[in-house]
Amino acid sequence: MNHTFDSPLELFSKKQCVKICAPMVRYSKLAFRMLVRKYGCDIACTPMIMADSFIQSKKARDSEFTTNHADRPLVVQFASNNAKDFADAVELVSPFCDGIDLNCGCPQRWALGQGCGAYLIRHPEIVVDMVQQARSRTDLPVSIKIRTCDDIKDTIELCRRAEHVKASWITVHGRTTKQRAEPVNNEVVKMVKECVSIPVVANGDIRSLHDAESIHQFSRVDGVMAARGMLSNPAMFGCHPTTPVQCIRDWVDLALSIGTPFNCFHHHLAYMAEEVMSKPDRQVLHSLSSTAAVLDYLTQAELNAC
Repeated sequence: MNHTFDSPLELFSKKQCVKICAPMVRYSKLAFRMLVRKYGCDIACTPMIMADSFIQSKKARDSEFTTNHADRPLVVQFASNNAKDFADAVELVSPFCDGIDLNCGCPQRWALGQGCGAYLIRHPEIVVDMVQQARSRTDLPVSIKIRTCDDIKDTIELCRRAEHVKASWITVHGRTTKQRAEPVNNEVVKMVKECVSIPVVANGDIRSLHDAESIHQFSRVDGVMAARGMLSNPAMFGCHPTTPVQCIRDWVDLALSIGTPFNCFHHHLAYMAEEVMSKPDRQVLHSLSSTAAVLDYLTQAELNAC
């Protein structure tokens, strides 16, 4: 495969801190991934994809996974409750991406009930089996993304076992399954970094470049992964404290050129407007119900600003 970009592992070897756009259900789709790469993001991830539906349904594959030649480097994240489904999905997607991630961190009740997501951090033997089987099907790096266990020792043991079966890197969200708005425990992230030799990525409450630099300096992690911070400011890794107007223009151009559905197009604009538009202007933007109306509104807003 010809490529003019660095692979994920090359980025980890070259950069002090790799900047990653997190998997975000409904949001980290193709157009958004291409947008964040224009503003300093090194790696972008797909939304979490259910491995079982991906392997069983062409409709699901077409709906959940869209890419193009410019969408690189790309990591595809799967959720699964068994090694066979995960490995089968990995084999299907490997020709079209640069890395695979196993979701071991989704805390939602449905995921726990199905035996996937954060359920897996309590069952490291399943994680080990999944990584091993995936590695047997692809030459691409295979990583895991976890939440922390209630007992820090269990978190360390899970990460060491993942390293032993050649997981390529580990992303650690510094909250337990039950925690939501509580502050991220970066001490645990730092401990993981100190206990394994593979790259470690910090995730959680990274809403600005300053946040990213602070957690990197504190924990010496190899990368940082942002989610909600990138929704409100896709240019955050490019040294922009708020979303620049050019970034909004770029979003419109990319979304329209790729054919992004209106709801996705509109929701992203609403997030980007949070800190750069007045409340009355945001209310108008939220009320619009078609692409044409949004484009007319943005054009008029830009004229008024001149």
